[in-house]
Amino acid sequence: MNRIESIFSEARSQHRKLLMPFVCGGRPTLESLPGLLGTLERSGASIVEIGFPFSDPIADGPVIAAAMHRALLEGVTPAGLFGSIRTARERVSLGLVGMVSMSIVARMGLARFTTEAAACGLDGLIVPDCPVEESGALAEAARDAGLTLTLLVAPTTTGERLERIVAACSGFVYLMARLGITGESSGPAEVRGRVEQIRGMSPLPIACGFGISSAAHVAAVTGDADAAIVGSALVRRMEEATDAGTDAVEAAGQFTAELAQGLAGAR
Repeated sequence: MNRIESIFSEARSQHRKLLMPFVCGGRPTLESLPGLLGTLERSGASIVEIGFPFSDPIADGPVIAAAMHRALLEGVTPAGLFGSIRTARERVSLGLVGMVSMSIVARMGLARFTTEAAACGLDGLIVPDCPVEESGALAEAARDAGLTLTLLVAPTTTGERLERIVAACSGFVYLMARLGITGESSGPAEVRGRVEQIRGMSPLPIACGFGISSAAHVAAVTGDADAAIVGSALVRRMEEATDAGTDAVEAAGQFTAELAQGLAGAR
């Protein structure tokens, strides 16, 4: 059982739900990542997704895409991010999952990428643009490296394809709360039916993301799912703090603490 599996297993045994923030690797700087992850952990995060900057993100909305663009302009590379994660891993016990494009993984090679990801301290991978039909080799490489592998389930995915995506996942299933790209929304999506459908196919925990941007959203989503994923709302606050010349890490911690209050209010 790796760290992601252990965290979800312990939470289930204690009837707790989890908060999973997303941060863009290298923002505001590579050197700030260890302090950022420590702050998120103290503020209520159990698992953090670290996005590997990519020039053409497939599922990310304008906020995250802009942050990734800035990271790339500042010279953030997978190798540099691996190094920063390695330093951070020594300071935090929360789960760390890399959100990465299949293009980056394929460019490095499946075996090399998964080996280096595990060596730096990542516990799992989310590969949003990996077709389930082509996921077998990646799943094997991740398993050999001791990593979990998660694919995305869209609201419109049904039938045999849904079963194949869920079966290809390990660690947890990522359920998109709505169609489209990442971004903030005015209200939470209703996910109960989809959660129940997936639970009928797999015992894996279900983490729900896309459009979750407040403690109320967290409470609503985790009333059904095992975890709430918050990305754009957090990244926006960090970028605004950076542009204003204030502490982006502190802003991230304050907002994460606000979001974590929703875990106690899960219906």
